[in-house]
Amino acid sequence: METKHATVFAYTEAITSYKKAILMRALSTCYALKRLIPCRNTWPMRFFKEGVRMPAKLSIAFKPKGVTLPLDKILSLKSLTKSTRSSRRYLRIEASMQEVGIIEPPIVFPQKGGKGVYMMLDGHVRLDIAKRLGFETLFCLVATDDEAFTYNHKVNQLSPIQEHFMIFRAIENGVSEERIAKTLNVNVGTIKQKRDLLTDICPEAVELLRNRRASAGAIREMKRVRPMRQIEMAELMVASNNYTAAYAKCLVAASSSAQLLEPDKNVSISGIEERDVARLQSEMQKMEREFALVQEEYGQDMLNLVVVVGYLRSLLGNAAVVRFLSQAEPAMLGEFQKIMDYVDMKATG
Repeated sequence: METKHATVFAYTEAITSYKKAILMRALSTCYALKRLIPCRNTWPMRFFKEGVRMPAKLSIAFKPKGVTLPLDKILSLKSLTKSTRSSRRYLRIEASMQEVGIIEPPIVFPQKGGKGVYMMLDGHVRLDIAKRLGFETLFCLVATDDEAFTYNHKVNQLSPIQEHFMIFRAIENGVSEERIAKTLNVNVGTIKQKRDLLTDICPEAVELLRNRRASAGAIREMKRVRPMRQIEMAELMVASNNYTAAYAKCLVAASSSAQLLEPDKNVSISGIEERDVARLQSEMQKMEREFALVQEEYGQDMLNLVVVVGYLRSLLGNAAVVRFLSQAEPAMLGEFQKIMDYVDMKATG
C-alpha cells in the first residue's frame, strides 16, 4: 500500500509540475503588464539602464604555467576521514590516477613565510591518493588568490548524455571498454550501458536534451515509444523542467497505443491500477492539447504586444496627446509610461 501511495504521489507531482509549466507559458504573454509595480528605490532603474560595469580586462585566476612540486612541499589544510577514503568518488579517482595519472591538476597557493611551501586549495583527495600510491611529485596550478570557494562550488557535473558522448568518442579513438571501466572503477557492463544509452533515440530528442540533466532512467523509458512521441516527451520535459525517470514513466503511460513501439505489451505500472492509468492518460492528453493551443497562440499574442508597444510609443511621442492625457486621464498616462519604461529596461538589460 505504501508503494502504491508513493507511486501515485510521484505521478501526481509530475502532472502538477506540467500544469505549472502550461500556466507560466500562458501568463508569459502578459509578463510586461505583470511587472508594473511602482519601485520606491531608484537604483534598480539605474542598474537596468546603465548595465553592470565590468573592468575592461579580467585577470586570470592562476598562473598559466604550472609547477611540479615534491609532496612534502604541499601543505594539506584538512584530513580525510575513513568514510571519504572508502567512498565511490575516492576509489574512482584512485583508479583513474593509477591508470592514466593526474587529469585535473590540483590548485595550490604559496604559503607566506614558507620557502617553497604551498598550501593546497583544491585537490586534497588527489594529494592523499598520490601519497598512498607512492608519488614523489605532483603537477599543480598556482592560484593568484588565496580562496578555495570557487574551485569547490563552481563545478559542472556531467549529464548522462554527455557521459555517453565522451565514452563513445574514447572508444572511437581506440580506447578499449575494459580500460575505460578500469579507469572509472566500474564494471564493463556499466560502460556498455552508457555507450548504448542513446540507441533507438531519435536525433531531434537527443538535441533537445543534450544540455539538460536528463536521467539515464528517463532516457531508457523514451525507448519504449516511437520517434515522434520521443520528441514530444523531450519537449514536455524541457517545458516542465522535469527529467526524472518517474516523469518519463508517467509520459509513457499516457501515450496511446499508436505511439508505443510494442502496443501489445502491457504498460501497466507497479502500484497503479488500470483505471488510474486510464485517468492519467486522459489527463495528460488534455494537458498536451492545452499546451499545443498555448504554443499556437503565443506567437500571435507576442506580435500583438509588439504592435501595442509601437502604438504606445507613437502616442507618447506626440506632445499634444501627452498633454491631453495628463489633464483628462493622468492615471492612464502613468500606466502607459510604466509600460514603455519596462520595455526600455528589457531592451537595455
